[in-house]
Formats: sequence, structure tokens, C-alpha cells
Amino acid sequence: MNGAPVDLSFKHFSSLSDAWTEEPSSSLRPLKRNSKKKYLSCSMRLNNNNITDLHDLHATFGHFLAEPSQLAWLDLSFNNISHIDKVLCELLELRVLYLHGNGLFILSEVDRLGVLPRLHTITLHGNMIETNKAYRSRVISALPRLKTMDFSAVTRQERVMAKIWSQSHRRSRETLQ
Repeated sequence: MNGAPVDLSFKHFSSLSDAWTEEPSSSLRPLKRNSKKKYLSCSMRLNNNNITDLHDLHATFGHFLAEPSQLAWLDLSFNNISHIDKVLCELLELRVLYLHGNGLFILSEVDRLGVLPRLHTITLHGNMIETNKAYRSRVISALPRLKTMDFSAVTRQERVMAKIWSQSHRRSRETLQ
């Protein structure tokens, strides 16, 4: 199942259901299909489109992938996504998620991705959330299994600082209550 990514990037669609009529771009590694014409891949590129809503994400995976539940790598960068939809939190095999260059503006929404047991790589730069002073610490705190964030390794010192940030933030919230 380690075939080439199903590449639906630069197709200029705004709705995921519009992708269903598209043919994936070819790459150096040819896409392999099963007898039902579904792609034998655990990776999908949906970057550089105009996607705003992810509610058809599972149907899109089902349309293209032989085993959609095995999706491990997803590129949604450079779209118009403004919220981290709960549908992303259902991708339990997801290891790599690219969300850079979108319109995410609520940093706390990243916390939702903490339920993903295998997520080790994420990109979020180029979103409004990046302007928050606590951006990197908050994300590392919310996603403790991260190895790489924004194409940069997460260091041991950053983990310690994220833990300290999280504890002090929790204490200040409890004081306010």
C-alpha cells in the first residue's frame, strides 16, 4: 500500500466533491489500482486548490483509495481552510498532515488533533495562528508525539518549554475560575 500519492493538487476545485471528476496527476512513480479501480496508496495531495470545507473528505478518500482508513499522509496546504474540522480527527492512521498556507485563525483548534495517535509531522505556518506568541509551544503541547513541526525538528528543549507553558497556562486558567 505504499504506492505514489494520489495527486489532486492544482486542480482549482473549491468543493471536495468536485475532485471526484478529476483524474490524479501522474508522477514519476505510477499509481497502482486494484480490481475495483481504486488507488493502492495511503497518501493524498489536495494542496493548492480552493477548498474551504472538509465535510466530503471521507467520501473523497472512499472515491479514490482502496483502503481509505489507512490514509497516513495528507496535504491540504494552500487552500482556504479556516477551521480544523472534526473529520481530520477521525483519521487514526494519519502520520503527516500539511495545513500550511490556509486561513486557520484559532490556535486552540489545533488541540483537536491531539486524538490522532500516530501524528508525528504537521505544518501550520502561513496561517494567522502563527502570529500568536505561544504558537509553537501551544502546538507542541497539544500534540506531544510530534517529531517535526513546520519542517523543523521538535527538540527536547522545546518539549520541556511546551510542558512548562502548558502547566502555567493551566494554572492561570484555574485562577481565573
